[in-house]
Amino acid sequence: MTQDDRYVIGLDYGSDSARALVVNAYTGDILATSVKYYPRWTKGLYCEPSKNQYRQHPLDYLEVLEATVTDALAQCSVDVAKKVVGIAFDTTGSTPCFIDENGTPLSLLPEFAENPNAMFVLWKDHTAVKEAAEINELCKRWHTDYTAYEGGIYSSEWYWAKALHVLREDPAVRAKAYSIVEHCEWLPAILTGVTKSSEIVRSRCACGHKAMWHESWDGLPPEEFLTALDPILAGFRDRLFRYTETADKPVGHLTKEWAERLGLSTKVIVAGGAFDCHMGAVGANITPHTFVRVIGTSTCDIMVSNYEETAGKQIQGICGQVDGSVIRGMVGLEAGQSGFGDIYAWFKRVLEFPLKQIISQSKLIDETTKQKLIDEAVENIIPAITKEAEKIPVGESGIIATDWMNGRRTPNANQLLKGSISGLTLGSDAPRIFRALVEATAFGSKAIVDCFLSQGIKIDQVIGIGGIALKSPFVMQTLSDVLNMPIKVCKTDQACALGAAMFAATAAGIYNKVEQAQQAMNSGFAFTYEPNPERSAQYIELYEQYQALGRFTEFGLTN
Repeated sequence: MTQDDRYVIGLDYGSDSARALVVNAYTGDILATSVKYYPRWTKGLYCEPSKNQYRQHPLDYLEVLEATVTDALAQCSVDVAKKVVGIAFDTTGSTPCFIDENGTPLSLLPEFAENPNAMFVLWKDHTAVKEAAEINELCKRWHTDYTAYEGGIYSSEWYWAKALHVLREDPAVRAKAYSIVEHCEWLPAILTGVTKSSEIVRSRCACGHKAMWHESWDGLPPEEFLTALDPILAGFRDRLFRYTETADKPVGHLTKEWAERLGLSTKVIVAGGAFDCHMGAVGANITPHTFVRVIGTSTCDIMVSNYEETAGKQIQGICGQVDGSVIRGMVGLEAGQSGFGDIYAWFKRVLEFPLKQIISQSKLIDETTKQKLIDEAVENIIPAITKEAEKIPVGESGIIATDWMNGRRTPNANQLLKGSISGLTLGSDAPRIFRALVEATAFGSKAIVDCFLSQGIKIDQVIGIGGIALKSPFVMQTLSDVLNMPIKVCKTDQACALGAAMFAATAAGIYNKVEQAQQAMNSGFAFTYEPNPERSAQYIELYEQYQALGRFTEFGLTN
């Protein structure tokens, strides 16, 4: 093969769908893209939003894996598949699942096929708030604080809280569970034919951030800590893992079965797995002092730092501080918001109610016309309301909101928090409320930036990736104005999958390190948002009002 004809596949597993990119490993040119939605998830199966329960069946993951890869390859010339040399995955996280001794998710066993507790527990599942509180309480009185590199607060979105909650809730799962696997670890294990739990390659990214893994305490928290938390956890540490690996290292080759199912060769290298936002930051060409925002239903904010800058520091209030979680040889720093685009989607659903509940019952028009009218209106709610919201001067409405409708991830995780809106009058119309929600998500972002800056972590530039970054100028300009910083927007709308492709190329040996893959394969930037000085000055006062409302929401109702 020549330099021009080696290809890699990057797969990005999001909350609702997965996408596969076929990428030229030397130029970063994207030959094909395929996006498929999880069939069971789309139907709402195994989820109970009223309980904050969100579970995903492993068959959804396997089915879209085969569908996206074969569809993407079908868009390419017939010789491309023969020249694919590597494949890599990113997934949401923490998304753990109980497995048996063979490494099989329990929901793939007949007796657990319809049991949500035997499935992958999605990042946004907040059923384990009680367990997270217990972990935090124990860590603060233990001789070692195992949340020290997790911002000082353990979240219900993470590994041990979810595992403990499921074990307590489901005796059948408890009796069968041998070990635990993260989604981003399981997919590489499946493709490489791993048949023992003990042989699964464990992700530095996943385990360092969410499982409290750290070299300084010999890996995972010790058995005595876990059993002090709850004796029900006895034995899991020994059946889990001691070592973790960075995602730029090969896990193995495609098995014959999966090579045939995907239309690839058994020579294809499978890279280690990592979380979507960490590979997305690499796809966005992250460097030290760059604040990368992966903006979607929630946000995940990623930075990398050299060892000297973080030496002796334990950054408080963030989600994780892990050596090698993003790029080997650097410390990865993670923060984020539990709700961003989801907040806009919530408001859209509120406004959809009369359309779906009243027009659908109308006797004035036929069924076909009714459905077309509803679909047209629903599709245009956000564009129409955005157009009007943009016209409203900063501070004119007097409305202030917080961005905690799905709890708060950072600074200082608290998943019990609820959203709030203040300053409403009889003149508060939908565009004004929507503008306040957009400003709230921007204020939440500023709180994260301030958290880093206050602890000596320098930020020279901000990069935005994801659908909102590319498609919503109003949101991005508001964010730039509130932060009072320029924001570069990645040219590709698939930065996470492109980052996965960079890891695939590195694991396959085309590059010696991920930074070389970044230089060769990055997409560049589509445009830059510059802050408006007048609006930035006005937002200083409104941000103080946001903080005051936040303090009242968090503490005022109980004190």
